[in-house]
Amino acid sequence: MKLKSLISLIPEGYSEGSYNGRKYGITRTGFNAGKSFKVYAEELGGTDFISLNFYETKSGELLKPCEMPEAKVIAFLKEVKWND
Repeated sequence: MKLKSLISLIPEGYSEGSYNGRKYGITRTGFNAGKSFKVYAEELGGTDFISLNFYETKSGELLKPCEMPEAKVIAFLKEVKWND
């Protein structure tokens, strides 16, 4: 699945979900008519966080994790579960 598709599963604005058995507050903000996004997720009651910027360019998708490995960001996007 393309990264933009995974990011688009995150509701715009603030939401909550779980990852690796921990609860996160997640904020997704879109820019440039949906061609770029900022995602920030913070573990509620803990110290973990996920932070990324995503850009859709003419040459393809560009993921820019903030101070963490790209693999951590991708795993989060693939495995986060949304609270109903």
